[in-house]
Amino acid sequence: MARLTPDEPAPGPIVQGFSGTGFSVDGRVYPAVLLTPDSASSWSPPATASGLILDQLQPLLALERPPEFLLLGTGPALAFPPRPLVRALEAQGIGVEAMDSRAAARTWGLLRGEGRWIAAALMPLA
Repeated sequence: MARLTPDEPAPGPIVQGFSGTGFSVDGRVYPAVLLTPDSASSWSPPATASGLILDQLQPLLALERPPEFLLLGTGPALAFPPRPLVRALEAQGIGVEAMDSRAAARTWGLLRGEGRWIAAALMPLA
């Protein structure tokens, strides 16, 4: 696995901060966002993490190289994703790390800075 030097930013989208109830990513604000090492895209998640299904994460699963794991931002507070969703992702060799969306956005930056090949699904902050 290639590691980046401290002067080398990770390629791909960077969460620059929070804007109201959304995420500021590379100059654009997303209420909810899917992140891959290559792109950021708007996302329409269910109202709560308990309603998540595998099909809603399909853009992240369609990567040529599967992510090491999925950072799941569950909104303003930690909520556990449905067990069937976690099992389905694990069956594809993809682990799931659930946390509140602010923590997931910060973790995205840290892990991408290490050159980790991950994906993130960040639910709205409110």
